[in-house]
Amino acid sequence: MAIAAARTRLSDFLTLTKLRVNLLVVGTALAGYYMAAGDEGTVVTLVAVLVGTACVAGGAAALNQIYERDTDALMIRTRHRPMAAGRLQVAEATAFAFALIIAGLLQLALGANLIAAGVAFVTVVCYALLYTPLKRRTSFATVIGAVPGALPPVIGWAAARGTLDPGAWLLFLIVFLWQLPHFLAIAWLFRDDYARGGFPMLPVVEPDGRSTARQSIAYAAALVPVSLSTTAVGLTGAVYFAGAMALGLIFLALTVWFGLRRTRTAARVVFVASIFYLPFLWILMIADRG
Repeated sequence: MAIAAARTRLSDFLTLTKLRVNLLVVGTALAGYYMAAGDEGTVVTLVAVLVGTACVAGGAAALNQIYERDTDALMIRTRHRPMAAGRLQVAEATAFAFALIIAGLLQLALGANLIAAGVAFVTVVCYALLYTPLKRRTSFATVIGAVPGALPPVIGWAAARGTLDPGAWLLFLIVFLWQLPHFLAIAWLFRDDYARGGFPMLPVVEPDGRSTARQSIAYAAALVPVSLSTTAVGLTGAVYFAGAMALGLIFLALTVWFGLRRTRTAARVVFVASIFYLPFLWILMIADRG
């Protein structure tokens, strides 16, 4: 019984870190690091990026669940989370979150540099102190939340070079623009749940879905030239350009299809496509680094 209880608590603490989302966050930080460092990167710095980013992202996710425990309890898809279900106490979860964040910032500062740690700190502040409370007040919080979500590749870039070159901000823009169709698809799929929790997501406040569709298409359309601009500045080559063009146009076409249909099936297709889009883009980028 004691072992089972310990496993349950461990599982609950891991759930606080949103492991699946965290995996994507760490992957984008890794991509940013490799695009900046190439073959000149060091194992020490790479470990600092991976571990530090994972800890900071996990701690920020935990703070989010602590703050939203009451509303999570109202939503079907989140009501079984550790905080919403009352399996963890606020004090212990908060201590865990801050321990992760501090450990991650120290890892980045000592294993990489202060600029990388500073970007990570800004990520936590934007996510926990801006995006999380604003989710209950405005649908524009989705756009604000895309800012900290797009900073992990900047962390990786800064860790490799110790500067925030234009290349870092191009990677930021790619992830920023990608997130909006991704998040809007999620919001459409779970709009009833968000309404139940009191979150004024765009599909909740404008249920006909036209604004959701227009914004999804606009961001996906902007993503195409931005993703291709890495070749224009010499970060990537022709192979990446062709692959990114194909990925971007397919993704755009699917958002247009969603805009015409505005069904759960169409939204789910956009969501699944977004999950595949970013890793494939990173693979192309790394394989054809300029």
